Amino acid sequence: MNSKIKILGLFFFFTTAAILFSQSAGKGRGSDWASLKILPKDTKIDYPIALSERQWKQRLGEFEYYVLREKGTERAFTGKLDKVYQEGTYYSAATGQPLFSSESKFNSGTGWPSFYEPIDPDAVILIEDNELFMRRVEVVDSSSGSHLGHVFPDGPDPTGLRYCINSASLIFVPKGAEPPQIVKDYLETYGD
Repeated sequence: MNSKIKILGLFFFFTTAAILFSQSAGKGRGSDWASLKILPKDTKIDYPIALSERQWKQRLGEFEYYVLREKGTERAFTGKLDKVYQEGTYYSAATGQPLFSSESKFNSGTGWPSFYEPIDPDAVILIEDNELFMRRVEVVDSSSGSHLGHVFPDGPDPTGLRYCINSASLIFVPKGAEPPQIVKDYLETYGD
């Protein structure tokens, strides 16, 4: 019985969020929402890093594979990077691609790491996501199409955007620290 109540509660929460999101789309505090390039869901994209599902499973841990390749979501307030506010850079856990700077990170209170902009506009691709009976915008890394999270028009200035990103999809490297090999390999091949 409790699980049915929880499921019903989640359904009402997401339905309400979807309604509010669709009503607020394009009306965020910042002017950036209306200018976002959001691709249709079935757009064919040739990513520079294209691995087989077997290769992705070998490269990623089970949970990281679920989030990055199966578009999963970690539970709110469980991710290791939600409350990290050190100076540094956030990279894709799938590829080592630089995605976000700590300078754009803020506490959204949602339970997921949140940023008001990517480190470079070309670091992420935005894709229409109408699953779960709501209109959302999926955020994927531009090097492999790996799922990172979603973007919403309720963030702080200067953009009015909230890139709500799963910790499991990120590698954080504090400023001055040596990055892991996946980041070194990416930077050596593709540059900053």
